[in-house]
Amino acid sequence: MLRVLLLMSAALWLGACASTVPEPIRQAPAGAPLPDEVRADPARFQGSQVSWGGVIAGVTNRSNDTLVEVVSRPLTSNGRPRETDVTQGRFLARVPGFLDPAVYAAGREFTVAGRVAGLELRRVGEFDYPYVQVDVETHYLWAVREPVRDPYYSPWWYDPWYPYHPIYGPWRRY
Repeated sequence: MLRVLLLMSAALWLGACASTVPEPIRQAPAGAPLPDEVRADPARFQGSQVSWGGVIAGVTNRSNDTLVEVVSRPLTSNGRPRETDVTQGRFLARVPGFLDPAVYAAGREFTVAGRVAGLELRRVGEFDYPYVQVDVETHYLWAVREPVRDPYYSPWWYDPWYPYHPIYGPWRRY
């Protein structure tokens, strides 16, 4: 009985460590081109398997699919876009079905895995920009990052009696 309980608790503990990020997102295909490379020679990379990510710039829902405009960023080892200003250009992710623009809002981090479908010319402001289009097979919307806290301030060391404390009081002479 004890052995069964230990095995069950070990299985639950190991199951809790499992990642919810899909495998195609975590493992980028070997030798996959970057958006800039595809933009330079789209015919060469047509149909190539890619795993790209970045920050959502806009979402357009159509009758059968959703186009997500993404400002590309380099990915970390687990597939999450890095927090950096370095970009590899923009791309369009064509996701089958409906994505709610309130959830997939501008500024959220987004990673896709799919195949290069070609270029589409769109305007960014008054500039005609060639977007690489990706037919998405798997996508992942990352949780919002928590802001970095000040390392020198800790709410656990707050002293509510600060001005009247015997050590810190104004009556203390140095």
